[in-house]
Amino acid sequence: MSTGNDGRMRARDIDRVHACGVLDAAYAEGQLGGEEYRERTAKASAAKTLGELARLTSDLQVPAAARDLTPRGVSRKPLGRGRSRAGYAGHTRARNVDRANTVRALDSALGDGQLSAEEHEAATELASEAKTLAELAELVADLQRAAAPSPTPPRSRRRLLFRVAVGVTAVLGVWAGYVAAGRDDAGVTATSRQTLDPNSVQPLVLPTPELDTVAGMTLFRDRYREKFGDTIVDELALHQNFASVQRVAPEGPRWSVDWDYWGGFERRHDTVTTRDPDTRTVDLAVLDVAAIGKVLADAPGLTKVPDGVVDSIDVSADDSGTAPGRPLVEIRVKNERGQYGRVVLTPAGEVLKVWEVR
Repeated sequence: MSTGNDGRMRARDIDRVHACGVLDAAYAEGQLGGEEYRERTAKASAAKTLGELARLTSDLQVPAAARDLTPRGVSRKPLGRGRSRAGYAGHTRARNVDRANTVRALDSALGDGQLSAEEHEAATELASEAKTLAELAELVADLQRAAAPSPTPPRSRRRLLFRVAVGVTAVLGVWAGYVAAGRDDAGVTATSRQTLDPNSVQPLVLPTPELDTVAGMTLFRDRYREKFGDTIVDELALHQNFASVQRVAPEGPRWSVDWDYWGGFERRHDTVTTRDPDTRTVDLAVLDVAAIGKVLADAPGLTKVPDGVVDSIDVSADDSGTAPGRPLVEIRVKNERGQYGRVVLTPAGEVLKVWEVR
């Protein structure tokens, strides 16, 4: 953070733009809530000095999408007392990926018996609401981590040389045996030798699971996390063989972009659309895929669509007045005659409403 004369130095327009860029990227990563983001952006736009800009970003991790946008005067000190392993102070804002990593650590602790189900549930809820790295660190401070391999003493060189000598002798013995066998078999005709026909070896093909299945949804979520570093979407539509996603654009939270998934992610036509700052997002990590899978199997019967099959699985935030922002899953069922029905459920698989065949 700037101090002294540097902090009182007048800010240029480009400095204010850079600060807003950092705030945009930090908001997209979940370091700031919507109201905090709007308040800080307004202050950055009106800032007179570099010190004012530095104070607006000093508690943020430098966002991955804004490495080159860090305003002058904002420094990141090396790891030291009171700092996290990433080199940030404990009061530094946490990203969505930090919260997700903490939840994974809690899941592992539950699996190996370090936490009870009640402790895991409470800690997971706290992790999802944590604002700082210190809050996340506190939740896993008393947990064992995966143990590192025990160090082994250096081996005696004399023993190593002995083993090498034995190995060489064994190889020479095998080679001599093959030579002798070759001489004994010299009279055998070439037609008696067995050859490997490469055309007889069929490649092993592992089918990709359909996306409207439990395995497919799980695979998609894993690949989404690998691609974007989080599991946050504005909207998601899963079909049998492809998916479409709308999420915040790399350009900042004021923009959204559509992605298509056909075994890999492609940005649709490289277009960007304006995005409401109040847009409610959904974290795919909250989906109980196994429970949703059970409803998928029952959906044709629930909707009473004759010969119906699941057409899509839509995930978005509730935009109604009853529970705004609540994550919802909608299963659409249809048949070849164009009849369709819908089942709306919670991420935990609880059926909320059924629209029967139309």
